[in-house]
Amino acid sequence: MPATAAPPRTWSPEAFAELLSTREEPAWLSERRQQAFAAYRELLTSPLDQEEFKRVDLRALRPELFALQPSASSETVATLMAQRTEYAGFVSHVDGHCVGSQLEPALTTQGVVFGSLKEIAERQPEILRAWEEAPQESWDRFSAWQTAFCTGGTVLFVPRNVRLTAPLHSLIGLTIPNAADFSRTLVILEEGAEATLLEETASASPAAAGLHVGAVDLLLAPRSNLRYVQLQNWNEQVWHLARQTGRVAQSATLQWTVGGLGAKTAHIHQDVHLDGSGAAAEVNGVTFATGKQKISYYTQQSHHAANTRSDLLYKDVLRDHARVVWRGMIKVDAGAQKIDGYQRNDGLLLSDGCRADLIPGLEIEADDVRCTHGATAGRVDEEQLFYCMCRGIERREAMHIIVEGFFQRVYDRIPVEVVRETLSHAVQRKLGIGGE
Repeated sequence: MPATAAPPRTWSPEAFAELLSTREEPAWLSERRQQAFAAYRELLTSPLDQEEFKRVDLRALRPELFALQPSASSETVATLMAQRTEYAGFVSHVDGHCVGSQLEPALTTQGVVFGSLKEIAERQPEILRAWEEAPQESWDRFSAWQTAFCTGGTVLFVPRNVRLTAPLHSLIGLTIPNAADFSRTLVILEEGAEATLLEETASASPAAAGLHVGAVDLLLAPRSNLRYVQLQNWNEQVWHLARQTGRVAQSATLQWTVGGLGAKTAHIHQDVHLDGSGAAAEVNGVTFATGKQKISYYTQQSHHAANTRSDLLYKDVLRDHARVVWRGMIKVDAGAQKIDGYQRNDGLLLSDGCRADLIPGLEIEADDVRCTHGATAGRVDEEQLFYCMCRGIERREAMHIIVEGFFQRVYDRIPVEVVRETLSHAVQRKLGIGGE
């Protein structure tokens, strides 16, 4: 969308009013939508933030080509993780609509809620109180657009001191050509709660264009523990734009794993806020871009309290004419003493035509801290390939061994076996090994 463009008819005031009329949401949520829509229209006349978007080419994005769908198709969406382990529950969204949800009765008895945001906002709005009261991020054009036209999404609520031992699964799928999905994932853990949520995005067709403007809110109360995985596996005709936020309270722990495999162009704005003393966050990223894919990350680790820890490790593999952009920042408030912040991103280039822009940064206002960062990018060592091939390993298999070894440090940080297996399998598929 050019800075001065008028919103297309699909995203016009009339379209927004029509969407609002179909919702039975609490007043605060409707008001938030209206504020977001006003901000969206105003931000359409302003340029995007240069620091975040100057390396992300969005000139080819034409919002008027995409539309929210009145219903989901019955087409099946194949997934990478759904059949690899036993889950305590699942929620599936297709073309912006919830098409199925399930949760073990024992968890429901304990007060766990896992289902559609649209239905929960209408029937159990009290579940969303922590989201209502959470500090609001400043909107950019895309997060305001998402909030205004949010179609629903997945909610996980875990009450105080309830611990889920089995993971939950969430699917966001697109089946209809030119469908737009504006779903949001909301996780609320009360004090002492624990859960694992594995989420993936997928397309039913390899050629159907689509648009996903998403959001993630992870809200962790004191002493809670969340393992959250999002595996982005759209086809290479989908635009993927997302604003993702984690808020970690006193002595709570967040482990957040991001997999970037699909999409035509993807831009993820990821914020982690360490809000309470003793809060900790570990952020893991595995990206494999091929063809003409462009995948961009803008990450921030914000330390608002003393004795907090953040640790970000991303690994990127690129081939053909793909491009990966990462702009990382560790921010430390003036009163956040004795914190430990770390960020690193390494890029492995498999061809002459690919490119990685990896830019770490620090903004520190405290004086008793430990903050380190780094970034590297380089080609596959031909001597390593030669060594493998001299021992009877074909070049393609040798490349897979090297790529797997490159990702291994991230794999070792992920305690959920199904996630490690899925990422390894996805890498094989990207390299053309092992079939479908």
